[in-house]
Amino acid sequence: MSDHDASAPVTTKFFSTGMKVITAVMVTGLGVGLYRMLFGLEATTNLDNQYALGLWIGVDVATGVALAAGGFTTGALVYIFNRHHFHAIIRPALLTAMLGYTFVGIGLMFDLGRWYNIWHPALPMMWQGNSVLFEVGMCVMIYLNVLYLEFIPIVCERFIGRVNLPGILARLNDPIDIALRFADYTLEKIMFLFIIAGVVLSCLHQSSLGTLMVIAPYKLHPLYWSLLSPLFFLTSAIAVGFPMVIFESMISSRAFKHDLKMHILTPLARYIPWLLGVYIALKIGDMLYRGSYVYLFEGSAASIMFWIEFGGCTLVPFFMFMSPEIRSSARGLFLAATLYIIGICLNRCTVFFIAFKPVYAEQAYVPSLAECALTIGLIATIFFISRLFVTVFPVLPAEDHETEHL
Repeated sequence: MSDHDASAPVTTKFFSTGMKVITAVMVTGLGVGLYRMLFGLEATTNLDNQYALGLWIGVDVATGVALAAGGFTTGALVYIFNRHHFHAIIRPALLTAMLGYTFVGIGLMFDLGRWYNIWHPALPMMWQGNSVLFEVGMCVMIYLNVLYLEFIPIVCERFIGRVNLPGILARLNDPIDIALRFADYTLEKIMFLFIIAGVVLSCLHQSSLGTLMVIAPYKLHPLYWSLLSPLFFLTSAIAVGFPMVIFESMISSRAFKHDLKMHILTPLARYIPWLLGVYIALKIGDMLYRGSYVYLFEGSAASIMFWIEFGGCTLVPFFMFMSPEIRSSARGLFLAATLYIIGICLNRCTVFFIAFKPVYAEQAYVPSLAECALTIGLIATIFFISRLFVTVFPVLPAEDHETEHL
C-alpha cells in the first residue's frame, strides 16, 4: 500500500446541486429500464429483425468497453513499464474501469431479449466456441472479476484497523480485520498476475468487438468495413485510455475543488500521439489499400460521420496532443481529450447502426426516446456510484482535498 499512502476518501458534500440533478436523471433512466424488463424490447426500442444492434450496443456496450480502457493502459504503464511517476492516476482509472465494465454487463442485459439468461455463458454446457460474442462475453466476465480483485486492496486499506461493528456483531471485528489483513498481504504478492491478466483479456475482447461486423461486408459501408476492424477497435481503445484518464482527472478536480495535477497529466499526454498515430496510420493505410477513399465525398450519412469522427475528432486531437503548448495547458489538454473521446463514441455508434444498412431494411434505425433515456440514466448511475466510491474509499490523492482549485 506504500504507493498510495496519500490516498483518502473525499470529504465534500455528497448531494450537491449537480448530484441532485444526476440522481433525478438516474432514477428516471432506471425506471425506463424496469419498464423494458417488464414489457420487452418491442415496447421500448426501435430495434427490429433488420436492426438488431442499436444504441444500447453502440453506446452502452461497445463505447463503454472502449472508454474503460484506461484501467488496463495505466496498469500496463505503471506496473509493466515501471513508470511509477503515474501512480496517482492508477486508482481513479481502476475505479472507472471497474464501474465501466460492470455497467457494460448491465447495458447488455437490457439489450438481450431474454435478459434473465445473461448468466448462461458461465455454464460449460452453454459454451459456443465458434461465436465471437462468446469470446467477448467470457473475456469481459473474467476481466470484471480481475478488476474487483484489483480493487480489494483499496477496500482493505479503508477498513483495516477500523472495523467497528456494533452490538452483538462486535465479536466479528477481530476476525474481519484479520481476514482483511490476510487478503491485503496475499494480493500484494500476486497482484502482478492480475495486472498481466487484465492487459491480455482487455486486448482480446477489445479487438473481438471489431470482429462482429467482419461477417457483414454487404451491410456495412465500405468506409467502415474492413478485415482489419479488430485491429482498429484495439488500437483506438488503447489510444483513448490516457485521454479518458485526463478527462476524468480534470472533471474530478472541478467537482471536488482540488488541485489539478498537470505535472502528471502533461507527461501522460506525451504518449498519446504515439498510440493514436498507430491507429491513424492503420486506418489510412487500409483505406488506400482497399480503395475505400473513393467514398469520402459521396455525401452519405456514413461518409459525413467519417469526416466528423475521424477527421474532426481523431486527426485534430492527434495534432493537438503533438503540441507541447497544448499539453501544458489545462484547457487545451481537456479539449483534445474530450474531442477524441467524442470521436470514439461516434465511431462505435457509426459502426453498429449508422453505417450499417441491411439489404431488406424498410426504414432507417433511429433510437427511441426510451433507448436514449435508459442510456443517459446508466451514465448518470455511473457518475452517482463513482462519487459514492470516492466518498467511502481512498481512491483520490489525499492532498487533492486540501488545496484550492486552480
